[in-house]
Amino acid sequence: MLTFFGFMAPQRRHPGSSIPSIKRHELPSNNPACSQTCPFLLVLACSLGLGASVLPEEAARLKTTLTPVGAERGGNEAGTIPAWTGGFTAASPGYRSSTPRADPFVDEKPLFSITATNVEKYADKLPEGAKALFHRYTDYRMDVYPAHRSAAFPSSVYENVSRNAGLARAAPEGIAYGVDGAVGGIPFPIPKEGAEVVWNHLLAYWGAARELHVSTYVVSPDGTVQLGSGYKEVADFPFYYPNATPASYGGYYFKTRHIQDAPAGSAGQGYLDWQPINTARYKFAAWRLVPGERRVRRGPSLSYDVPDPDASGFENLDEYYIFFGGPDRYDWKLLGKREMYIPYNNNRLYQRPVSELLGTKHANASALRYELHRVWVVEGQLAPGKRHIVPKRRLYMDEDTWLAVYSDSWDEAGKLWKFAHATMYLMPDVPAVILGSQFVYDLELGGYVYGFSFNGEPQGYRITGPHPPSTFSPEALAAQAVR
Repeated sequence: MLTFFGFMAPQRRHPGSSIPSIKRHELPSNNPACSQTCPFLLVLACSLGLGASVLPEEAARLKTTLTPVGAERGGNEAGTIPAWTGGFTAASPGYRSSTPRADPFVDEKPLFSITATNVEKYADKLPEGAKALFHRYTDYRMDVYPAHRSAAFPSSVYENVSRNAGLARAAPEGIAYGVDGAVGGIPFPIPKEGAEVVWNHLLAYWGAARELHVSTYVVSPDGTVQLGSGYKEVADFPFYYPNATPASYGGYYFKTRHIQDAPAGSAGQGYLDWQPINTARYKFAAWRLVPGERRVRRGPSLSYDVPDPDASGFENLDEYYIFFGGPDRYDWKLLGKREMYIPYNNNRLYQRPVSELLGTKHANASALRYELHRVWVVEGQLAPGKRHIVPKRRLYMDEDTWLAVYSDSWDEAGKLWKFAHATMYLMPDVPAVILGSQFVYDLELGGYVYGFSFNGEPQGYRITGPHPPSTFSPEALAAQAVR
């Protein structure tokens, strides 16, 4: 069992303050060939293929004791975590891709509830942020249900993970900066260090492309709920394009275009975001559309501790999807595995209107489902010479998907400051389990954000085929100004 720090009392600070990002060396982004962009010593490392992830005999475990993505295939000794038997790959009867996905466990009842009165009994299976909420709010609750290893992925993803196991490696600049040799699946199914687990999260499967309408809601410390933004998102994961190779997807594993339609005063704003596979070799790329100017401008990097303008200062951009963007400002330590109660199979959450989900201090407990699963735990400490408003953070990755389900964050004074948790959304028709919407709590000031919400949307979360490359060009963004 891992040893973790105990609860730390929060300290009040102003949300949303930030430190400008430091300038990084940029190598040509239009030529990903290592031999053409790396200095001599890096070329030598690339040519020798240094740092391959695992040996063939280790990779063979992906077909025996481990699942195809590297989770433990068997259940736990207590029988409270079942064995993985392939996950859920069949849609519910009557399912249509244009409607929200049903809850396959709708008839199940909670096994028990964790409350402020019994939280110490379960403390070893909870993140620090959740324990802080239990101590702060007497009505905070987790309803724990039977565990289901529902995660499954397309066969092509499994094949790519098997390939990546022997070929993926740290970028010559260092594993915190990027990954080489991987495509179409998580790169490190048998991780050796913390940064590998972080990259598994960043490169986890969400489908090759998606379209949906999502919203961000802000609940202020006094309990007032406001719509921070509503926007249509088109997003592609070139890393997961059919028949992609490590050299073909262009160095940017994720591209997105947002066009805002709410609140009314912000309607028509938009932005593009490109996330690089190597933060030393390629720049973060972002463009912003301002309707009144009818033009597109280069925007700030959508990463690190840049405040999210839709979240009223309660959330930074690298807190999207629990953790998002460049991991290179931290030294990551792999703390090991742990059994934890985590949000999982929360399809029923998306059947309910937002008005029923957001309490004045925290999410409505009856809307959330928790299950016992195994997670990888990594801790990031600010690296020497780097700057970030969050100098220490801890991430918890679900072993079956590699997606982060929890994040604890500490401030410069060493006080526990923020807590984020995912919801985990089951899409058996894809098949996939994704992170879904997320909650981010400010434990010092109070208040929280409910982001990436697609509650009440007619189409829900829709997986599509890849969009034309021009979809994510500044010119395409500019064209939205005349619609």
